Amino acid sequence: MRKVYLLISIISLSFSTSSNYQNYKEKFKEYSKNYDYLPSLTNKAFKRGEELTYKLHYGFLDAAYVNLIVTNERIKFIGRETFHVIGIGKTTGITDWIFKVRDRYETYIDEKSLVPWLFKRRVNEGGYIINQDYSFDRFNNKVITENGKEFIVSENIQDMISAFYQSRTLDFSNIKKGDLFSLNCFIDEEVFPVKIKFQGFQIVKIKLGDFKCLKFSPVIQTGRIFKDKDDLSIYVSNDKNHILIKAEADILFGTIEVELTEFKGLINELDYK
Repeated sequence: MRKVYLLISIISLSFSTSSNYQNYKEKFKEYSKNYDYLPSLTNKAFKRGEELTYKLHYGFLDAAYVNLIVTNERIKFIGRETFHVIGIGKTTGITDWIFKVRDRYETYIDEKSLVPWLFKRRVNEGGYIINQDYSFDRFNNKVITENGKEFIVSENIQDMISAFYQSRTLDFSNIKKGDLFSLNCFIDEEVFPVKIKFQGFQIVKIKLGDFKCLKFSPVIQTGRIFKDKDDLSIYVSNDKNHILIKAEADILFGTIEVELTEFKGLINELDYK
Protein backbone atom coordinates (compact mmCIF):
# COMPACT_ATOMS: atom_id res chain seq x y z
CA MET A 1 0.00 0.00 0.00
CA ARG A 2 2.95 2.37 0.44
CA LYS A 3 3.48 2.13 -3.33
CA VAL A 4 -0.19 2.84 -3.91
CA TYR A 5 -0.01 6.07 -1.94
CA LEU A 6 3.19 7.10 -3.68
CA LEU A 7 1.16 6.80 -6.88
CA ILE A 8 -1.52 9.06 -5.38
CA SER A 9 1.11 11.64 -4.44
CA ILE A 10 2.45 11.65 -7.99
CA ILE A 11 -1.08 12.21 -9.18
CA SER A 12 -1.33 14.73 -7.60
CA LEU A 13 -0.44 13.54 -1.10
CA SER A 14 -0.92 15.93 13.07
CA PHE A 15 -4.21 16.69 14.08
CA SER A 16 -2.63 19.63 15.96
CA THR A 17 -0.57 22.30 14.19
CA SER A 18 -0.28 25.06 16.77
CA SER A 19 3.19 24.26 18.15
CA ASN A 20 4.75 23.90 14.69
CA TYR A 21 3.13 27.13 13.52
CA GLN A 22 4.36 29.10 16.54
CA ASN A 23 7.90 27.74 16.13
CA TYR A 24 7.81 28.67 12.47
CA LYS A 25 6.66 32.23 13.25
CA GLU A 26 9.45 32.74 15.77
CA LYS A 27 12.13 31.33 13.48
CA PHE A 28 11.31 33.51 10.49
CA LYS A 29 9.81 36.64 12.05
CA GLU A 30 12.89 38.66 11.06
CA TYR A 31 11.83 38.25 7.43
CA SER A 32 8.30 39.51 7.95
CA LYS A 33 8.95 42.79 6.11
CA ASN A 34 10.68 41.16 3.15
CA TYR A 35 8.17 38.65 1.82
CA ASP A 36 6.90 40.81 -1.06
CA TYR A 37 9.64 39.51 -3.35
CA LEU A 38 7.81 36.16 -3.57
CA PRO A 39 6.10 35.61 -6.95
CA SER A 40 2.38 36.10 -7.46
CA LEU A 41 0.55 33.48 -9.53
CA THR A 42 -2.98 33.54 -10.92
CA ASN A 43 -5.33 30.96 -9.42
CA LYS A 44 -8.68 30.40 -11.12
CA ALA A 45 -8.76 26.65 -10.38
CA PHE A 46 -9.70 26.22 -6.70
CA LYS A 47 -10.90 28.04 -3.60
CA ARG A 48 -11.57 27.48 0.08
CA GLY A 49 -14.37 25.01 0.71
CA GLU A 50 -13.52 22.69 -2.19
CA GLU A 51 -13.78 18.96 -1.44
CA LEU A 52 -12.84 16.10 -3.77
CA THR A 53 -13.35 12.41 -3.08
CA TYR A 54 -11.69 9.57 -5.00
CA LYS A 55 -12.16 5.83 -4.96
CA LEU A 56 -9.14 3.62 -5.56
CA HIS A 57 -9.76 0.28 -7.28
CA TYR A 58 -7.20 -2.50 -7.09
CA GLY A 59 -8.30 -5.07 -9.63
CA PHE A 60 -11.94 -5.80 -8.82
CA LEU A 61 -11.65 -4.48 -5.26
CA ASP A 62 -12.62 -1.03 -3.95
CA ALA A 63 -9.37 -0.71 -2.05
CA ALA A 64 -9.33 2.81 -0.61
CA TYR A 65 -10.79 6.31 -0.51
CA VAL A 66 -8.92 9.60 -0.73
CA ASN A 67 -10.41 12.94 0.36
CA LEU A 68 -8.84 16.29 -0.50
CA ILE A 69 -10.25 19.26 1.40
CA VAL A 70 -9.39 22.95 1.10
CA THR A 71 -10.59 24.17 4.50
CA ASN A 72 -12.26 27.52 5.11
CA GLU A 73 -9.47 28.55 7.52
CA ARG A 74 -7.38 31.68 6.89
CA ILE A 75 -4.13 30.97 8.71
CA LYS A 76 -1.26 33.38 8.07
CA PHE A 77 2.46 32.64 7.78
CA ILE A 78 4.72 35.69 8.01
CA GLY A 79 1.68 37.87 7.40
CA ARG A 80 0.64 35.99 4.26
CA GLU A 81 -2.65 34.14 3.98
CA THR A 82 -2.60 30.45 3.13
CA PHE A 83 -4.83 27.69 1.83
CA HIS A 84 -4.96 24.95 4.47
CA VAL A 85 -5.39 21.66 2.58
CA ILE A 86 -6.00 18.30 4.24
CA GLY A 87 -5.61 14.97 2.44
CA ILE A 88 -7.00 11.82 4.06
CA GLY A 89 -6.51 8.29 2.75
CA LYS A 90 -7.98 5.11 4.21
CA THR A 91 -8.55 1.56 3.08
CA THR A 92 -11.99 0.02 2.90
CA GLY A 93 -13.69 -3.38 2.74
CA ILE A 94 -11.53 -6.50 2.62
CA THR A 95 -8.42 -4.38 2.00
CA ASP A 96 -8.98 -2.66 5.33
CA TRP A 97 -9.17 -6.04 7.03
CA ILE A 98 -5.98 -7.32 5.36
CA PHE A 99 -3.86 -4.15 5.46
CA LYS A 100 -5.35 -1.15 7.28
CA VAL A 101 -4.23 2.29 6.12
CA ARG A 102 -4.97 5.56 7.92
CA ASP A 103 -3.08 8.44 6.31
CA ARG A 104 -3.40 12.16 6.92
CA TYR A 105 -1.53 14.92 5.10
CA GLU A 106 -1.71 18.67 5.67
CA THR A 107 -0.17 21.56 3.81
CA TYR A 108 -0.34 25.34 4.14
CA ILE A 109 -0.05 26.86 0.65
CA ASP A 110 0.76 30.53 0.14
CA GLU A 111 -2.36 32.09 -1.39
CA LYS A 112 -0.43 34.30 -3.81
CA SER A 113 2.68 32.34 -4.77
CA LEU A 114 1.12 28.84 -4.38
CA VAL A 115 4.11 27.32 -2.62
CA PRO A 116 3.92 25.53 0.76
CA TRP A 117 5.04 27.00 4.08
CA LEU A 118 4.44 23.94 6.23
CA PHE A 119 3.75 20.28 5.43
CA LYS A 120 2.62 17.61 7.89
CA ARG A 121 2.39 13.87 7.28
CA ARG A 122 0.87 11.29 9.65
CA VAL A 123 0.93 7.80 8.15
CA ASN A 124 -0.14 4.47 9.60
CA GLU A 125 -0.02 1.72 6.98
CA GLY A 126 -0.36 -1.76 8.43
CA GLY A 127 1.41 -0.59 11.58
CA TYR A 128 4.17 1.21 9.65
CA ILE A 129 4.26 4.71 11.17
CA ILE A 130 5.59 7.90 9.57
CA ASN A 131 5.41 11.31 11.26
CA GLN A 132 6.96 14.14 9.24
CA ASP A 133 6.90 17.93 9.50
CA TYR A 134 8.60 20.06 6.86
CA SER A 135 8.99 23.82 7.29
CA PHE A 136 9.78 25.69 4.06
CA ASP A 137 12.15 28.63 4.52
CA ARG A 138 11.21 30.61 1.42
CA PHE A 139 13.82 33.30 2.11
CA ASN A 140 16.83 30.96 2.10
CA ASN A 141 15.46 28.17 -0.15
CA LYS A 142 15.63 25.54 2.58
CA VAL A 143 13.43 22.78 3.94
CA ILE A 144 13.75 22.12 7.67
CA THR A 145 12.55 18.77 8.99
CA GLU A 146 11.00 17.93 12.36
CA ASN A 147 14.37 16.69 13.62
CA GLY A 148 16.25 19.83 12.59
CA LYS A 149 17.80 18.66 9.32
CA GLU A 150 18.14 21.32 6.64
CA PHE A 151 18.05 20.80 2.87
CA ILE A 152 18.83 23.31 0.13
CA VAL A 153 16.00 23.35 -2.45
CA SER A 154 14.79 25.34 -5.46
CA GLU A 155 12.50 28.37 -5.15
CA ASN A 156 9.37 26.62 -6.38
CA ILE A 157 9.80 23.40 -4.38
CA GLN A 158 6.49 21.69 -3.58
CA ASP A 159 5.28 19.04 -1.17
CA MET A 160 3.28 16.00 -2.28
CA ILE A 161 -0.08 17.78 -1.79
CA SER A 162 0.72 21.36 -2.82
CA ALA A 163 2.09 20.06 -6.14
CA PHE A 164 -1.39 18.83 -7.05
CA TYR A 165 -2.91 22.27 -6.44
CA GLN A 166 -0.26 24.44 -8.08
CA SER A 167 -0.31 22.25 -11.21
CA ARG A 168 -4.05 22.90 -11.53
CA THR A 169 -3.40 26.61 -12.02
CA LEU A 170 -1.23 26.11 -15.13
CA ASP A 171 -2.44 27.62 -18.40
CA PHE A 172 -3.35 24.79 -20.80
CA SER A 173 -5.17 26.97 -23.34
CA ASN A 174 -2.47 26.56 -26.01
CA ILE A 175 -1.35 23.08 -25.04
CA LYS A 176 0.01 20.79 -27.76
CA LYS A 177 0.58 17.04 -27.81
CA GLY A 178 4.05 16.28 -26.51
CA ASP A 179 4.29 19.37 -24.28
CA LEU A 180 6.21 18.60 -21.09
CA PHE A 181 5.53 20.08 -17.64
CA SER A 182 7.84 19.66 -14.67
CA LEU A 183 8.14 20.54 -10.99
CA ASN A 184 10.10 19.38 -7.97
CA CYS A 185 8.58 17.85 -4.82
CA PHE A 186 10.24 17.32 -1.46
CA ILE A 187 9.37 13.78 -0.32
CA ASP A 188 11.02 11.66 2.38
CA GLU A 189 13.91 14.11 2.77
CA GLU A 190 14.65 14.04 -0.96
CA VAL A 191 13.89 16.23 -3.96
CA PHE A 192 11.67 14.20 -6.27
CA PRO A 193 11.47 15.58 -9.86
CA VAL A 194 8.06 15.13 -11.51
CA LYS A 195 7.66 15.45 -15.28
CA ILE A 196 4.33 15.02 -17.07
CA LYS A 197 3.78 14.85 -20.85
CA PHE A 198 0.53 15.89 -22.58
CA GLN A 199 -0.87 13.05 -24.70
CA GLY A 200 -4.00 14.64 -26.17
CA PHE A 201 -7.71 15.23 -25.56
CA GLN A 202 -10.13 12.46 -24.60
CA ILE A 203 -13.70 11.87 -23.38
CA VAL A 204 -13.58 9.91 -20.11
CA LYS A 205 -16.59 7.97 -18.85
CA ILE A 206 -16.97 7.38 -15.11
CA LYS A 207 -20.02 6.78 -12.90
CA LEU A 208 -20.53 10.54 -12.45
CA GLY A 209 -20.80 11.09 -16.21
CA ASP A 210 -18.79 11.87 -19.34
CA PHE A 211 -15.97 14.39 -19.00
CA LYS A 212 -13.88 16.24 -21.58
CA CYS A 213 -10.33 15.63 -20.38
CA LEU A 214 -6.69 16.37 -20.96
CA LYS A 215 -4.63 13.18 -20.95
CA PHE A 216 -1.17 13.22 -19.36
CA SER A 217 1.47 10.55 -18.85
CA PRO A 218 4.04 11.13 -16.11
CA VAL A 219 7.61 10.35 -17.06
CA ILE A 220 8.17 7.46 -14.65
CA GLN A 221 10.94 5.12 -13.61
CA THR A 222 10.33 1.59 -14.86
CA GLY A 223 11.30 -1.63 -13.11
CA ARG A 224 10.41 -1.01 -9.45
CA ILE A 225 6.66 -0.40 -9.79
CA PHE A 226 5.88 0.10 -13.47
CA LYS A 227 6.70 -2.20 -16.39
CA ASP A 228 6.61 0.44 -19.13
CA LYS A 229 7.01 4.23 -19.27
CA ASP A 230 3.42 4.59 -20.55
CA ASP A 231 1.83 2.48 -17.80
CA LEU A 232 0.41 5.50 -15.92
CA SER A 233 -2.26 7.74 -17.49
CA ILE A 234 -3.87 10.76 -15.83
CA TYR A 235 -7.07 12.45 -17.03
CA VAL A 236 -7.71 16.05 -15.96
CA SER A 237 -10.92 18.00 -16.60
CA ASN A 238 -10.56 20.26 -19.64
CA ASP A 239 -12.06 23.29 -17.93
CA LYS A 240 -10.86 25.97 -15.52
CA ASN A 241 -10.96 23.59 -12.52
CA HIS A 242 -8.36 21.16 -13.91
CA ILE A 243 -9.31 18.49 -11.39
CA LEU A 244 -8.24 14.87 -11.62
CA ILE A 245 -11.10 12.83 -13.08
CA LYS A 246 -9.45 9.45 -13.44
CA ALA A 247 -6.05 7.75 -13.35
CA GLU A 248 -5.06 4.30 -14.60
CA ALA A 249 -1.87 2.42 -13.78
CA ASP A 250 -0.58 -0.96 -14.89
CA ILE A 251 1.95 -1.97 -12.26
CA LEU A 252 4.06 -5.04 -11.61
CA PHE A 253 1.58 -6.49 -9.15
CA GLY A 254 -1.75 -5.61 -10.79
CA THR A 255 -3.89 -2.74 -12.08
CA ILE A 256 -4.89 0.36 -10.14
CA GLU A 257 -7.61 2.86 -11.04
CA VAL A 258 -8.43 6.11 -9.28
CA GLU A 259 -11.80 7.71 -10.01
CA LEU A 260 -13.56 10.88 -8.88
CA THR A 261 -16.72 9.97 -6.94
CA GLU A 262 -17.79 13.23 -5.27
CA PHE A 263 -17.06 16.94 -5.51
CA LYS A 264 -18.35 20.18 -4.02
CA GLY A 265 -17.32 23.77 -3.51
CA LEU A 266 -15.65 24.14 -6.92
CA ILE A 267 -14.71 27.63 -8.00
CA ASN A 268 -16.01 26.96 -11.56
CA GLU A 269 -18.82 24.83 -12.91
CA LEU A 270 -17.60 21.35 -13.81
CA ASP A 271 -18.18 20.53 -17.49
CA TYR A 272 -19.65 17.03 -17.85
CA LYS A 273 -22.75 15.21 -19.13
